[in-house]
Amino acid sequence: MRTHAPLLALAGCTALVLSLTSPARAAAGSGGPAPRDFARGTLPAGDGWGSAGTGTTGGAAAAPEHVYTVTTWAGFKAALAADTGGAPRIVRVVGTLDATGGGCAAFEAAGYDFARYLADYDPAVWGRDTPVSGPQEDLRAASARNQAASVKAYVPAHTTVVGAGPHAGITGGSLQIQNAGNVIVRNLTLESPLDCFPQWDPTDGATGAWNSEYDAMVVHGSTHVWIDHNTFTDGRHPDSSLPRHFGEIYQQHDGELDVVRGADHVTVSWNVFADHDKTLMIGNSDSAAATDAGRLRVTLHHNLFTGVVERAPRVRFGQVDAYNNHYVVKKDRPYAYSFGIGHESRLYAEKNAFTLPAGVGAGRILKKWKDAPVTAVGNRVNGRPVDLIAVHNAEVPEETLRPGAGWTPVLRTRVDDPRAVPGLVAARAGAGRLR
Repeated sequence: MRTHAPLLALAGCTALVLSLTSPARAAAGSGGPAPRDFARGTLPAGDGWGSAGTGTTGGAAAAPEHVYTVTTWAGFKAALAADTGGAPRIVRVVGTLDATGGGCAAFEAAGYDFARYLADYDPAVWGRDTPVSGPQEDLRAASARNQAASVKAYVPAHTTVVGAGPHAGITGGSLQIQNAGNVIVRNLTLESPLDCFPQWDPTDGATGAWNSEYDAMVVHGSTHVWIDHNTFTDGRHPDSSLPRHFGEIYQQHDGELDVVRGADHVTVSWNVFADHDKTLMIGNSDSAAATDAGRLRVTLHHNLFTGVVERAPRVRFGQVDAYNNHYVVKKDRPYAYSFGIGHESRLYAEKNAFTLPAGVGAGRILKKWKDAPVTAVGNRVNGRPVDLIAVHNAEVPEETLRPGAGWTPVLRTRVDDPRAVPGLVAARAGAGRLR
């Protein structure tokens, strides 16, 4: 194997080895055919909203000196921060990068004491009418800022982040695709970040709640993004493993994927979203018309949602095309809904497959948050065709939904029979299954 890149020293970062190997030369040396270089893949024409207009090419055209191979979280952040003068870049992830290797103690501000926090803000002491404040809350917030600075990694424009091999991934990190157009993320297993310092809010609901930060990935104000063949999971830290304080679950997870704040032209394809609560949110506020109206156009196809509780997705404003996805509701997991119909949304849900256990009615697949029209056609539940809107309106008459989203998707390269979707998605979706 021939290594082309030198050792780079990036200001303020650990030195990063850039090992750039030509797959064609490696294969030629072994006498075999050249494998496909997925790092230089681009979103096919017509493949969802991400292909609109200029399309999504990420770092496919990166020069050799802008191809980075990383094996540590520090090296990954350094590669994303490297100055390419705006030129395309490829960041190849080898193995699993751990964003929180030092544990939560590494982020604690001096003087922060969780036992003291619990004692100070116990509802029996503090009450439930006033948001928490005071020294321990200030130290909690300072600790949270330390964690945020460490676990957030900002992906710049014209970048492809790709797992090298079937076992590449990130644990505890949050990929921020923020105000950065033309980005591709593929072939990574992303274990949801664990918030070390959730905030207690005694005024949240009737009994209060713990509120956490850090999505595994956020598309914020960015356009032309392709998220493909990744696995999103809570991994070693499912909600069932989390403790309870003040009678409420000590929630340390936020979302798996958010598309928010004016993001637009996004294709999410062939991913696995597994065993999570608030999974995928498109649009984060009913009051964000200034940034979100006419945007948040997202395509979701051939994804597996398994063991997720809700938001698969929840939609505000956007024209969202969801087709050929497989939704598996597990009998031993809580379930609220799959499609959330929100403020000024225009969801078009076609030819999806749903696998529901006994006791879970098809009327729960849709959830009305605000009045907005929705199209749901050609979907199957447990192998049988079901009119999702009609069954919802019959089973949940207090949340009557209006049919007819008012638009018809055209950016699709293939639409499979929903009876074939479970098998197709099981065989091909998720990290390590690029072909």
